[in-house]
Amino acid sequence: MPHLAPPTLTAAEQKEILRITAVNLRDHTIFSMALGTGLRLAELVGLNVGDVFTPDGTPRVRVRVRKEIAKGGRAADVFLPDRLVPKLKRFWKHKRQRGEGLDVADPLFCNQSRRRISKRRVQFAWRTWQVKAGFDRLYGFHALRHSAVTNVYQATRDLFLAQRFARHVSPLTTVVYTHPSDDEMASRVRDLSC
Repeated sequence: MPHLAPPTLTAAEQKEILRITAVNLRDHTIFSMALGTGLRLAELVGLNVGDVFTPDGTPRVRVRVRKEIAKGGRAADVFLPDRLVPKLKRFWKHKRQRGEGLDVADPLFCNQSRRRISKRRVQFAWRTWQVKAGFDRLYGFHALRHSAVTNVYQATRDLFLAQRFARHVSPLTTVVYTHPSDDEMASRVRDLSC
């Protein structure tokens, strides 16, 4: 049985979700991190301040995914895209202004009570923002990871680089990202003559 390509946001949807969430720095940063690093939801909510920032508030080039939050208990490093750095600097200031903890063991993403945000809360926010953005379909949060891996593969056409980015043990897991994305399918179908 052939593997279907995982659901991915189109380039326009990725741009729109980041545009519309700019008014909510926490959610915008979560979605930007998901699209820029391919981190899973449990990894994102499990991040501590020290995983992403040095003690003086400088974003790290490499984010450490600790084994206790990584899938399969496999600790790893992920690299931050340059475009995330100014967003993270704004997010640090936002956390400081809100009085959220900035010690290395404090949660990176907090709820309104300044405690670690739950996966359920992020999923709810993700659904709410998609509705506000007017998406034709609603995606599960994991589609952000699929979109990130697909973006890396499409930019490089390098399966092994995409595998390392996704932190997959086997390249066979990554092969599904070599299939046309939803964006590619939509653009090709639009050009069909009927």
